[in-house]
Amino acid sequence: MIKGLYEAHLPVSSLLESIEFYKKLGLEVASQNEKLAFFWIEKGRSWLELWETDKVATPYHPSLRHIAFQVDLEDMENAKEWLEDRGITIRTAFGFSPEEQPLVLPNIPHAHAAIYFHDPDGNSLELIAPLKMDCEEELQKMTLEAWNSKT
Repeated sequence: MIKGLYEAHLPVSSLLESIEFYKKLGLEVASQNEKLAFFWIEKGRSWLELWETDKVATPYHPSLRHIAFQVDLEDMENAKEWLEDRGITIRTAFGFSPEEQPLVLPNIPHAHAAIYFHDPDGNSLELIAPLKMDCEEELQKMTLEAWNSKT
């Protein structure tokens, strides 16, 4: 499902709980010790590093606690079920409820389909798939279902 990311670092409150969560997403542990774990996203090329710390509750800018994993559009069509099958709850994003996702975020000249969820420490995670846009008009955010009916 997940196709790419170079690196990301996140604070976590329970390394063992977080390891199990990220394994559910299909990521492989590259190495770990008692306070940190590296997960391969693309073996030998990109990774996610989790640091166990008691500072998780400290406020962070949201972008420091957000990771977007690239997926293929075909996988995005089944992303909701894929996450739910793994016991992962989709969260409301940009005013779209979990039932309304995946959603489309139009940014001319590109658009993306996305679905949002949290890890066990509340870090914001996203599955995102690029979409082709054949028009130059400004579009509104919408569900992927509505996007598919327009294209």
